[in-house]
Amino acid sequence: MASVRNDSFARVNRAVIRCRKCPRLVAWRAEAAANPPRRYHGSAYWGKPLPGFGDHDARILIVGLAPAAHGGNRTGRMFTGDRSGDWLYGALFEHGFANQAESVDRNDGLELTDCYISAAVRCAPPANKPALDEFHNCSGYLVRELALLRRLRVVVALGKIAFDSYLRATAEAGRPLPRPRPGFGHGSRHDLANGLTLLGSYHPSQQNTFTGKLTVAMFHSVFRTARALLDGDRGRV
Repeated sequence: MASVRNDSFARVNRAVIRCRKCPRLVAWRAEAAANPPRRYHGSAYWGKPLPGFGDHDARILIVGLAPAAHGGNRTGRMFTGDRSGDWLYGALFEHGFANQAESVDRNDGLELTDCYISAAVRCAPPANKPALDEFHNCSGYLVRELALLRRLRVVVALGKIAFDSYLRATAEAGRPLPRPRPGFGHGSRHDLANGLTLLGSYHPSQQNTFTGKLTVAMFHSVFRTARALLDGDRGRV
């Protein structure tokens, strides 16, 4: 791993894209790309691990779980080309973090402002369920990104697994965590060290959005809080 002093987003991204630490994920991402559903026949799949995406001077970090086999694994960008991305980028556009609400492919002109998107695991996993060793193999990339995001003030964790992965990465980076350890919940808010705030949100997966566990209003409320925090209102919305 590169030293903190000499690290950069370009170095992290190159390391991510070249990564082959997890044989199961290497095989699965290639299998998904070679045998796409009919609606994606003829598509040129990315079929590699996904680097983070967004503004390197961001004050808000969004942490997801892992790319979708026919979303990010196809398009080569976080939360791009699937319904979860429609929800996420719609919210980011609404609250001033993105220049458009659509995220179709990595060359569609989407730009983020004051926002960076990462994930606990960078390869599409079978059944959307990474194994414990795969989380461990990937954690160093998030640790490195945290060191590079020097203006960070708000973290939005999409789902309990992303929430816990962020806390583990924070501990691995040698940063203090409150006691008792923060617990996940939709709309939860935890004030961490150095003026950082951790917000929890249900993941905008179809399992949550189709069943009504997560509504548009619930999802947007998290980003409204994030915007208020960054604007100096400390979340009084």
